[in-house]
Amino acid sequence: MTETEPKKNFRSFIWDTDTHLKSKEERKLLRKLDFSILTIGCLGFFLKYLDQGNLANAYVSGMQEDLKMYGNQYTYAGTAYTVAYAVMQVPSTMIIQTIRPSYWLALMEIGWGTFTFAQAGMHNIAQLYAFRFLVGFFESSFFPCLLFILGSWYTKTELAKRVAIFHMTAPLGTAFSGYLQAAVYKSLNGHLGLAGWRWLYICMTVPVGFATFFFLPDTPYTTRAWYLTKEECSLAIDRVQRAGKAPPVKLTLSTFTRIFSRWRWYAFTLGYVLYGTSCQASGYFAIWLKSEHFSVVARNVIPTGTNLISAFCIVLWGFGSDYTGSRIAFILGPLTYGLIPNGILAVWPRSIRLKEFAFLTDGVQLMTAIFYTWANEVCAGDNEERALVISSMNGMQYAVAAWLPIVIFPQTEAPTFRRGFPATFGFVIAALIVIVIIQLLALRERRQKTRDAEVTSGDNVDLEVIEYQSDKKDPHIGAKESEGEEIREEIREKNSL
Repeated sequence: MTETEPKKNFRSFIWDTDTHLKSKEERKLLRKLDFSILTIGCLGFFLKYLDQGNLANAYVSGMQEDLKMYGNQYTYAGTAYTVAYAVMQVPSTMIIQTIRPSYWLALMEIGWGTFTFAQAGMHNIAQLYAFRFLVGFFESSFFPCLLFILGSWYTKTELAKRVAIFHMTAPLGTAFSGYLQAAVYKSLNGHLGLAGWRWLYICMTVPVGFATFFFLPDTPYTTRAWYLTKEECSLAIDRVQRAGKAPPVKLTLSTFTRIFSRWRWYAFTLGYVLYGTSCQASGYFAIWLKSEHFSVVARNVIPTGTNLISAFCIVLWGFGSDYTGSRIAFILGPLTYGLIPNGILAVWPRSIRLKEFAFLTDGVQLMTAIFYTWANEVCAGDNEERALVISSMNGMQYAVAAWLPIVIFPQTEAPTFRRGFPATFGFVIAALIVIVIIQLLALRERRQKTRDAEVTSGDNVDLEVIEYQSDKKDPHIGAKESEGEEIREEIREKNSL
């Protein structure tokens, strides 16, 4: 550390590693962004997964009997949601290139809150399918759009932990759904003539939608947030420009031609689809517990352990990635661990404790926040590519999830799922292979950019030397000729490497 280099403070060790290098104004800007974006993001995502977890909890808490669900109808209900959710992923991130994210997301949140509430009054399978489709449609925009917004404001030392905090609310929402259903079943079952599982669909999403309209700051280039000063808006743009994040441009056909002519969309989408599919095993924990004759309360509460472990690991991987500056280590490490629980479930041993361990620790492999941070940074030089890649990763994964569970996790094979668990084990291996390939492609691209920059720099120096030597008015031209030749020789050697 030099005498002029600022000394690290405690915040630099527990939060952003470069906090001590930031001005007072920049730290104040980040506090405002954290409060607004993370509050809106975490509340909205928590409620999304509260609803998503409610289907499984309601199913094992009386909905199956009340709606007379048979065969694979539970799987079909999940498929109805997933289809709608997948369809709107890419369009939503394209829409917010022209419509303010705060406007669009507020509208979508109010829509999904309305239809989530409506599920409390459904009485047959057709209504369940219709409401799950509509909820999926309105929920679909939130996750990819928030990821895009986070990637638009934060730099490399800041982004992973914030995406992790945002994403951590997913398993917390799922866990809370289990605790809530257990409490509701004990205290509200039959209250006002409603079954306990119906009370689970009464939530607070609509107020969060209105809060999104007033507090979400959009992006640095489009923000009109009332709590940001003009100086802070300028500082935000300067920050992202220094971080190499491209400004938005008008969408045209050439935009998509440019994006689809590169490797990034294909590689990141494939890698994420394989990874996301490999994380499906823990979703069948409650169904296995029911088959083992655990109580209604136990089958709602025990799977929350998986979600709490996942939440802890998600934050740990995010902070570790930002602190070390490494993305690939915190992607490959957790996913490699995923071979253990998925391998146990693929073998399906007799031991109940061993299977319970596998279900509980399956969430250790969740490094979704780091995967999206990595994609955000690799695509930072093209704003529209970044939006399309992020939304396609999630959208395509849900598109696969719309039909694959019907094939490999049919309810008629519960709880052993002799096709499903071996398949998730295979997807972990495939995801690891593709992620390594992505890293090699990214490193090759980075090296190519470095070589191009060196060549460009070298050509400029060579041109200056030639122009200098051709200047007959310089009285020292003879003395400089040998020096110019030495510079040209260095450039030739560098370009030949």
